[in-house]
Formats: sequence, structure tokens, C-alpha cells
Amino acid sequence: MARIKDREKAIKLRLGGKSYSQIKQELGISKSTLSYWLRDYPLSPERIKELQNKGVRGQRSIEKFRNTMAKKRQKRLDSVLCKVSNDIGSISKREMFVVGFFLYWAEGTKSSTYTTAMANTDPTMLKFFIEWLEMLGVDRHRLKVKLHLYKDMDIDAETLFWIKKLKISRKAFTKPYIKESSSKRITYKGRFGHGTCNIIFNNRDIGEYVHMGVKMLSTSS
Repeated sequence: MARIKDREKAIKLRLGGKSYSQIKQELGISKSTLSYWLRDYPLSPERIKELQNKGVRGQRSIEKFRNTMAKKRQKRLDSVLCKVSNDIGSISKREMFVVGFFLYWAEGTKSSTYTTAMANTDPTMLKFFIEWLEMLGVDRHRLKVKLHLYKDMDIDAETLFWIKKLKISRKAFTKPYIKESSSKRITYKGRFGHGTCNIIFNNRDIGEYVHMGVKMLSTSS
């Protein structure tokens, strides 16, 4: 818990324009740890120049090295993305159909064969799930959505976030479950950080079809 708070403080200081040296001095965190925590929070060239002019020693060289390493990392990842994209190639409708069953096997609700549901923090994954349900003949307007949020979140803002991301009417959203704990304890904050969204479709035929599809995969593997 203390580590999470330190990371949040470091990010807050970084967003305020503090250098690695300044944050290290204030929080007592090693520069190697800060480099990992703050890899997605570079300082602007203007801010680096300001710090240099204020006598923050070594700041230009530290930031230059950090930016160089970040560019190398991004170039490497772009190369890997290009390779894996070529290796996978185009994906057919049938392949997407099968992928949906594997996704449900890993992430879907299996407590009732009458319910097809999936909860996740990643909007992209849930968008795919909804599109997959449409492949099964499910009208997205018949879906129900339940959010699990934290008490210190802006409920209306988070609901609007999911409405826009999933392209689902507000009418589909049931009363959210509000956790008493604080969102500051979320370890994935900065990646998604909009609570957990649960997509639910109650229908016996679809539920049995999905669950039997998963059973077929599990018995054939």
C-alpha cells in the first residue's frame, strides 16, 4: 500500500514539473525506480531548460538519456508489432467467432448457463465481447451494464465514459455498485482506472450455446 502511495506522489510531482532529482530528494525513492514509474511522464524540452537554468544539476543529461531510451523502446515495440501483425495476417469472421469462445472461457461468467456476462476494466476487451455477442445474434440494446466503482469517483463522469466507449444507451446501465474503498488503492491506475464494467445478457438459448461452446473447447483441448 505504501508503495502505491509513493508512486502516486511521484507521478503527481512529475506532472507538476519536478525532475528526477527533486522527486528523489522529496520521497527518498531511487532513480531507477522513478525511471520505471515515470517512463510515461516525460518533461517537455521547455521545462528541462527551465530546470537547467535554475541550477538543477544533471537534469538535461538525465532527461536526454531517458528520452533516448524511451525512443529506442518504442522503436523496438513498433518493430515487434509489425512482425506479429504480419505473422497473424488478416483475421476471418470465423476466427473472430472462435476467439470469442476462448475469451469467454478465460474471462466470462460461468455460474449460470442462463446468463452470458463478462466483467473487465479494459474497454477494448468489452467492446470486442459486445461485437462477438452481436455475431451470435444478440442486439446490443438488450444488454445490461453494471459498473463497480469507488466512492471517491465521479459516478456520472465514469458512466458517461463507459457509454461513449461501448456505444451503449444510458438506459442499459443499472444502478452501479459503489465500493467503500478508495480508487487510490487501485494498482492499475493510469492504465484504465474507470472501475469495472460488467456486460450482462440474460437469455437461456444464448447462455447455453456459449457455455456449451466453451465446454466443447475444454474437452477437445
